[in-house]
Amino acid sequence: MASAPPPTKMAPTIFAPARRRAMRARMRVLERQADAPRYLAEDMAEDVLDRLSFLRHQPQRALVVGDTGGYLAAALEAQGCAVVRADPAPLTGELAIDEELPFPDSGLEQGFDLIAQLGTLGTVNDLPGAMLHIRRALAPDGLAVMSLCGAGSLPALRQIMAETDGDRPAARIHPQVDVRAGGDLLQRCGFAQPMSDSRMLDVRYSTLRRLVADLRAQGLGNCLARPGPLLGKAGLARAEAAFAAMADSDGRVTERFAILTMSGWNKTVRPPKF
Repeated sequence: MASAPPPTKMAPTIFAPARRRAMRARMRVLERQADAPRYLAEDMAEDVLDRLSFLRHQPQRALVVGDTGGYLAAALEAQGCAVVRADPAPLTGELAIDEELPFPDSGLEQGFDLIAQLGTLGTVNDLPGAMLHIRRALAPDGLAVMSLCGAGSLPALRQIMAETDGDRPAARIHPQVDVRAGGDLLQRCGFAQPMSDSRMLDVRYSTLRRLVADLRAQGLGNCLARPGPLLGKAGLARAEAAFAAMADSDGRVTERFAILTMSGWNKTVRPPKF
């Protein structure tokens, strides 16, 4: 299969790279706390392992991006896979990565048998370009699995913010990719056997503050280039009142995370090096 052409149009600036790095760096600090929420990272890591088992794909060399708890990397290493860990806000022993630039040299002539991207692609400005870089870093017959919070995520928070802002809605929640767009992107970027699917993860919260804290601790804070104005005390009071009005008989609100997973293979034959 021939390489897909690079995007011809300049990607719009939806997210601020500096705010994105700061958001992720804060997340890396918060994740060290004993009671830090880890349900999204764990779900995405478990899903990758399930897919590898179903496909009977046993990678020998893997690049894992965004595996903040190290769950996926540890499982792959236990299976004898050599794992390179990377993150936009790396810790010691991890590679720094900017998904909108060519991936760091793996030091491997043939590239990676697996690239797993967990939760970081939802805040890149040029998603097609990032996915193209991923495919080009794969070995022939290598597999990419890319997970992020997609369309349908955070419906409760969207409703709360809409009621809080009233007649003056502000940009507070990130735009999201749906299943169909994910499939189109895979095909556009030249992946073979593209698959795009979504699954729902519901979490119950007793307070709005805990919901927001969980989002920040898992790298889902606001990093828009043009974010809405701060709520202020009056706005926060309206938001908490809207949350309370949505609560069930147990005093909790159910929030939903729609986890979009895009996967595909690299069937490009790399030319030999001389």
